[in-house]
Amino acid sequence: MAWSGCVLRSLARQELLSSASRTRLKHGFQQRSAFRRPAKKTDAKRVEEEVVPSHTEASEAWTTKRAVDPPPIIKIPKTPPRNFGRLVKPLVFTVGFTGCSFAAAAIWQYESLKSRVQSYFDELRADWMEKLRPQKQGDFRKEINQWWNSLSEGQRTVTGIIAANVVVYCCWRVPALQRTMLRYFTSDPSASKAVCSSMLLSTFSHYSLLHLAANMYVLWSFSSSAVSMMGPEQFLAVYLSAGVVSTMASYVAKTASGRFGPSLGASGAIMTVLAAVCTKMPEAKLAIIFLPMFTFTAGNALKAIVAMDAAGVVLGWRFFDHAAHLGGALFGIWYIMFGHELIWKNRDSLVRVWHNLRTRGPGGPGGPGGGANGGAGSA
Repeated sequence: MAWSGCVLRSLARQELLSSASRTRLKHGFQQRSAFRRPAKKTDAKRVEEEVVPSHTEASEAWTTKRAVDPPPIIKIPKTPPRNFGRLVKPLVFTVGFTGCSFAAAAIWQYESLKSRVQSYFDELRADWMEKLRPQKQGDFRKEINQWWNSLSEGQRTVTGIIAANVVVYCCWRVPALQRTMLRYFTSDPSASKAVCSSMLLSTFSHYSLLHLAANMYVLWSFSSSAVSMMGPEQFLAVYLSAGVVSTMASYVAKTASGRFGPSLGASGAIMTVLAAVCTKMPEAKLAIIFLPMFTFTAGNALKAIVAMDAAGVVLGWRFFDHAAHLGGALFGIWYIMFGHELIWKNRDSLVRVWHNLRTRGPGGPGGPGGGANGGAGSA
């Protein structure tokens, strides 16, 4: 009984201790829980205040930012204005280059005739030496000479033009020359540099192989008739002048319409050659290379080409440079009808001045030891 009483007292004491500890534990847990809840509310409010500023602070920050940072500037690409004053320099270049081309052609013809006369006597004098000279060896060189001699005078004249166009076309294929080709071998009136030199250089420029082949084929086809009609010297003067004149027509059309862009190709100069031949021989029969069964007169072909290019200029077609084509065709018609009489027939005074300058000096007619009436007449 005493053991059991002790055990009962011990159990009662443990129960009392355990109940007291549970009360303290519960009270402590409640206190800790009560302590944590306000802390969470305080932290959330603080975070909310830090993350979401007040309306006054946000407005002040936005006002400060607008005051410090200027608004972004949107750059709009500018279109070159329609300023016809920029055409004065190309116009002066066109007139000057055309005059120099025909003057150089007249002097070249004079020198050619003089050299032909001189070479004729030289051949007679050295004819007997050719028989003693050994013949040149080499089948390839002989074939080249035979091919060259089989060409007509017109085809030999345009061979140099075709070679120059091929060289420029090959330069377009070199990546390192792209910037130079765009600057000097394309014509654009809005370009600040090379606006005059590109009027001539773009005449020898082709970027597409098809464009090059088509233009050179037409030039080769009409070269014999054009050169036999004008002569090689006059033909080259007309061709080079036509390239500049047709580019000038393109400049005027682009400035008037406000649609600027680079142009290139020999089409304008070739249109002058075609128009000159068709005007001189309007009844000649022509045909298309892919449709040889259909033939038409040169006069009708010229009318159709002029009408199509005129419509392209008026309607604003941009697949071809119709203004350059139309300018070249009108220049060819004008030269055959009026220009030949106005320019080429009045070259005698220039040739006479050149002859006097050429023959003046020691040994000449006007110099010491020269005759009083020597010299050749104008060609």
